[in-house]
Formats: sequence, structure tokens, C-alpha cells
Amino acid sequence: MPIAIPKRSMVTSKPTGDQLKTQNKSNKPLYASESNLPHLPVPTLSSTFHKYLETLQPLLSASDYKRNESHVRSFLDSDFSKILQKRLEDRSKEKESWLSEWWNETAYMGYRGRIIPDVSYFYIHKRGLGGKGKSQEERAAELIRATVEFKKLVDSELLEPEKVKGQPLAMNSYQYLFNAVRTPTKPADLPTNHGAHHHHIVVLRNNRYFKVDTKGRGKDELSQALKEVKKIADGKEGSGVGILTADNRDVWTDARDHLISLSPSNKTAIETIDSAILLVCLDDGPAPSNDDSRAWSLWAGGHDRSSQGKGFNRWFDKHQIIVDSDGETGFNGEHSMLDGTPTLRLNEFMLASLQAGKIPLELPESERSKQPMPKVEELEFELDGNLKEIVKKSQAGFGKEMELQDLKMVHFQGYGKELIKTHKVSPDAWAQMVKQLAFTRLFGRPGVTYESCQTRKYKFGRTEVIRAASNESKAFVDSMISSTSNDKERDSLFRKAVSRHIQYSTWAADGQGVDRHMFGLKKLVDTTKGEKVPEVFTDKEGLKSSHWELSTSQLSSNYLDGWGYGEVVEDGYGLSYSILDNSITWCITTKNNDAAKFGEALCKAAEELKGVMARAKNA
Repeated sequence: MPIAIPKRSMVTSKPTGDQLKTQNKSNKPLYASESNLPHLPVPTLSSTFHKYLETLQPLLSASDYKRNESHVRSFLDSDFSKILQKRLEDRSKEKESWLSEWWNETAYMGYRGRIIPDVSYFYIHKRGLGGKGKSQEERAAELIRATVEFKKLVDSELLEPEKVKGQPLAMNSYQYLFNAVRTPTKPADLPTNHGAHHHHIVVLRNNRYFKVDTKGRGKDELSQALKEVKKIADGKEGSGVGILTADNRDVWTDARDHLISLSPSNKTAIETIDSAILLVCLDDGPAPSNDDSRAWSLWAGGHDRSSQGKGFNRWFDKHQIIVDSDGETGFNGEHSMLDGTPTLRLNEFMLASLQAGKIPLELPESERSKQPMPKVEELEFELDGNLKEIVKKSQAGFGKEMELQDLKMVHFQGYGKELIKTHKVSPDAWAQMVKQLAFTRLFGRPGVTYESCQTRKYKFGRTEVIRAASNESKAFVDSMISSTSNDKERDSLFRKAVSRHIQYSTWAADGQGVDRHMFGLKKLVDTTKGEKVPEVFTDKEGLKSSHWELSTSQLSSNYLDGWGYGEVVEDGYGLSYSILDNSITWCITTKNNDAAKFGEALCKAAEELKGVMARAKNA
């Protein structure tokens, strides 16, 4: 549930500030606006900590709040707060983003746990988009053709930048759509772009790996190559080395180094996988039968939470297109290098352009390769006894990890944004209030909620937190539960909660949220010189306001049946959602073993809110 590098180069060490600056000048559309993007601002101390205290109020007892209020007052009155703020302001003058390097390492590259279930995400492509009567390899070949066409737009930099209200967004992360990999190293992984001159994909089948050329190749040649892959791969199961990409990053780093040291062919295989445009997984066996099993397969391999098959036929260091035996498809995104909107754009381009017949499945003579399609090349790994044992342990460990997970896809058909807009309310804010109501109905208190908000209108921008639990949302939810409140009162309190949510969303998008600023200030405490971390950053109850038991994010598309990612705290919920015209979809992940129960609570809360607003409107 990314860091910039110079275009068309391989990164072999952490990018420096100077390297980051080389990206900015281009006359072509994709990156043309990069040099004009403003730098991420440093909020004022008073602004951040006023908001911080406000977000603590609905979550803490009166005594705990009073203590944290005292911590804030002491910090703001101290000279040390001004020193830390000055250090951050100085950093913002020296770098094109004061946050980017820190955040990418702390939140992503420096994370040493499993990227599945903890980091990566998945998209479930809308069922039936491929049409009837197509084989698995035919549909995969179509998606490859569409991917190659999108890659051309990115490589040529002719793709138009994403925009919000007419303003271009930071596009540096698009360097990680293709030919890129999260390279496992210690103490932190590295984002590596192997260069646009690589035109091969790597196809996974039965835990075996195959290089397939795409340059100048049409659908028929690709389909034939994929058919040959299946014929070879189905003879026996492969080594299953890919499961190591789902293990602890230090385990994978050591295993990868050892693997490369064993033979030149291992080194070549790794380099070929890493430099591929992306991966295409051709799954065998019965196709997933419902949305839950499709989600499981796209997220982690296998069709349910049992350990059997988990991590099978996957390589999680890279983006992966996944095609099941029925030709239904999806996508697994490697999250550390870029956030959801660029990969969603790629997926929508693939699906929409194929559906509209705009992808040339067979190439014109001028673009067709003059050479015969190269023979399918298997990438074989030589394993010693030690590595075979590590693979075996990784399979068992990942299976046990995923057995702890519960997942439920929830498709609420009662209404969507069309009805919500009749009440002149933001659909996103509406959906967030539904979550607060559902959580409180289940647990008797507000849920500590992270909603992701992009800050890509700034140079190297990524995300900021919308703290969705507020005094206003609590007052609204309390009125819904109270037997003495009437619908007019609930309507009024709901609209106040929505207004506050929109206000905080605006703050977050403007780089004026709480969490990234506090993160930056704390990073600048130099404990090596005897400086102590102020209590405002360490109070146990205050820290609860960033214990994200509801990790929420919205991506909405008519080309998806849903999407999802894992929870971010042990006792929490991953809660991705999509708001369409007449429906709302949630994917719920949790280790609390109550995903279905939470889904039922969301649907009930959604219907409850609809009823209240309708009655208030007609009163």
C-alpha cells in the first residue's frame, strides 16, 4: 500500500542531490514542467502543532490530551524547536525536496521486512475485458503489445504529464514504470533503472523464467512465443527462486549475492530479469473463481489464505502483469519506486486502448523486425544445497505469514458518486465518514485513519497524510449512534465533518499536513551529539495518533474490479476503495480475522448514511 534518478542510466549507489537535479530540463511534454515545479514547503511550527493537537482530541482521554498539549507548548516555547525548524528550512534551500531522500529510504528502500504483504499492491482488471474465446497467451500478448506502446510514449517523453486543475504534476517517478527494479542491498535497497534500450520481457510460468523479445513483434509472434513458454515450462516445476523476493530484504540480499556468485548463468538470469520491461506471469491450474480468490492470487499468489501456492510464479521486485488460465488479468505493483497513479494510468491505457481497438496488434512493415523471432530463452538458476534450503525456508515462512492475513473484497451496489453528488458532498469525504461510522459501530471509538494524499504538484513530491479522524467526524458519528439526535442535526454535523475533511485534504495536498513535517523535525535531532528527542515526538499516547489502524487510499477506475494492499500495523486494516457512479468497492486486509465482518459494517454504515441524508433532505 519512489526516488528520482537520472534518465536512461543504471543506478549502482544511492542517488545524491546532484544526481537528482539532472532530471529537470527537457523540452518534451513528459518532463517539460519539472524545472518549474515549486519545492515542497516547510510548514510553520505553530501551524503543524496546532493541527496536531486538534487531531489528538478525538483519540485521547482528557488527561492524555492535556499532557500532550503540555509537550507541544514546551516544545514550541523552547529554543530547540527553532533550531530544528531552522535546520529543516536550511535543508529545503539546499535540496530540491527536503523530504524526498529521507522518505524514500525510511518508508521504502530502508524497510527490511517483507514487501508482500507490507508494501506492494495489486489491481484486479475488470472481468471479461479480454472478450470470450481468447487463450491465455493471446490475451497476454495483447497486454504486452499495449505495454510496449505505452513504453514508447514514456521513452520518447511524448506522454503528456498528469495534471490537477490544469497544473502539471511531478513525473520523475515515470522512470520506474519500465526496465526498473528494486535491487536488494544492505542497509537499504536501491531503485535501479536499467535503461530504455532493453526491449525484452520476462515470462514466469510454473516457477520458471523465460526471456521474450518484444521489439518489432506483433501479437501473433508474441502469442506463439508464450505458447512455447507454456509447452516448455509445464514439463516440470522450476526452482522457485522468486519466493526469495517475498522474504526479509536482508535474507534476499544475502541469498541473491550468493546466487550470483555460484555461476555466470545465475548472474545473467538476474540481470535479464532486472532489466526487463516488466514481468508477465502466466498462471496455470484452475483460475480463481471469485473476486476474493482473484485478489489473493494477484496480491501474493495462490487462491486463499492457506500456505499452499503462496508466492508461486511471482517475482515481487518488479511490476508484474498476471494472466490466469481463463485469460483474466491483473497487476502487482512494486510500490517503493512509484505510487499508484502512474501504474493505474499504465493499466487503464492497456485495458482501454485494447478495448477501443487502438493498439496495432500486428505492426506495420516499417516497424516490424526484419529478424525472425528469437527462440524462447529460459533463464535457468543453478542452486547449491544451501540455497535450496533457503528457498524451502522462504516458502514455508511466507506461507505462514500469509496464513495470518484475512482478505475480503466488498462490492457495495447501493449507490455511488452519482447519488452522493445529489447531496452536494465530496464523494471521498462521504466514503471516509462511512469508514468512521463503521469502525465506531464495531469498536466504540474513532479509528486512527491515514488517507493518502499526493503532493506531486511539488518537485519530487509523493504523499502526505490526511488525518481523517477529527473532532467533527466524531461528533457526526456520535449523533448517528445517539437515540436523541434527529436527522437534521445529523445532516448538519455530517456536513461540518465533510468540510473539515476537505480542509485537511487541501492542507495535505499543499504540503501543510502534520506528519511529514514532524518526521522531518525528528530526523534532524542529532542524538550523536547528545541531543534528546523532545517528548512531543515520544509520548506513548500521542504516538497513537499515527498508529494507522485504518490505512486508506482511493483509486477509482471503470477498468478495475477493485484493488488492494496490506494493513500497515499489526492490529489494523488495509482499506483501499474505489467510488464509481453507482457503487463503492472496498478491499479489506487484516490480521484481526474479521475482514468480512468489517465489510458488513461498511455496507450497513453506507446504507445508514444514505437514509439519514435522504430523510434530512426531504424533511
